[in-house]
Amino acid sequence: LRPRRNAFTYPTCFLLLPMRSLAQTADVLAVNRAGVLSFHDQDHGDGRGPGQGGALAWMEAPLRAEGIHDALGEIWLQCYPRMLGHSFKPVSFWYCHRADGALRAIVAEVNNTFGERHCYLLDAPQFGVAQQADKVFHVSPFCDVGGVYRFRFMRAQHPGEAERIVARVDHDDAQGPLLQTSLSGELQAITPASLRRAVWGHPALTLVVLARIHWQALRLALRRVRFHPKPSPPSEETSR
Repeated sequence: LRPRRNAFTYPTCFLLLPMRSLAQTADVLAVNRAGVLSFHDQDHGDGRGPGQGGALAWMEAPLRAEGIHDALGEIWLQCYPRMLGHSFKPVSFWYCHRADGALRAIVAEVNNTFGERHCYLLDAPQFGVAQQADKVFHVSPFCDVGGVYRFRFMRAQHPGEAERIVARVDHDDAQGPLLQTSLSGELQAITPASLRRAVWGHPALTLVVLARIHWQALRLALRRVRFHPKPSPPSEETSR
């Protein structure tokens, strides 16, 4: 929104995976194996593979460290897939539920283009209700590390229509709203047909995401938006 207005909308696709029962999708989705469109545990967290419990085991560690011991239900991961062997996930959302199905926590796993990662843990979230977290991690060189993020997640289904999911992350600095972002889509079951549509619609998804990030950065640089050097990442992997 400031100091130069810049806006864009891009088509994309993402996965929403039940991590505790992920093995049940392995006959359709390529899980930890080669595939045009696939999911690999090592693309998340500290890179541990399935032999060490995979991304699920990594996610459970910060939950326990933050005193969240009742997220014993399904943990759904919303993320970009690995496409044609390439993976880059600017942000992934972990929806952690209690055994009774109630939403217990959401973790936003953020990666920047410098190979660094940080997680924002939202305690006791509710769909449709905004939550706030201090921004402590460098993402864009055109935004300072400071201010707050406002997270808002929504899921809705109208009669006769597919369920939709929206994840909004807005950044406010000392002067007010600075950046507004959202990732939304129509949820479809993972089937051979839906995977084919994703591949044909976005065959170079990972490379295109990276190209778009750098294209938008070039546009801002040409418009002389202030450049902020990259600071050291936060000492803690997770902030609450």
